[in-house]
Amino acid sequence: VQLQASGGGLAQAGGSLRVSCSASGCTSGTYTWSWFRQAPGKEREFVAAIRRNAGMVHYADAVKGRFTISRDSAKSTVYLQMNSLKPEDTAVYYCAADCNGILSTLTLADSYDYWGQGTLVTVSS
Repeated sequence: VQLQASGGGLAQAGGSLRVSCSASGCTSGTYTWSWFRQAPGKEREFVAAIRRNAGMVHYADAVKGRFTISRDSAKSTVYLQMNSLKPEDTAVYYCAADCNGILSTLTLADSYDYWGQGTLVTVSS
């Protein structure tokens, strides 16, 4: 399984960016897509997730109302639209996928076996 993240870059506070992640090799399709982020000196933290089942979505409180996760199953791609960006959103953003349907804890990074390479998002004040 390979995940390829793209997008990100530099934005001003209040601006928008979109990151995307495509997957190949999930033979049964992707059960859950998630985004995590890691700021310098901090642990990786959960941002958002979308499940195959009814497209249920989950967000961290810090991004709720500002970020939107979506997927294009035909393209095996997940997107994270980030609006009203804040300097504290600055981090490397990682996509993660559950291809087996046995995810233990949605918001726990150790639950995921497959990760993209990360893409840097920088928000200036």
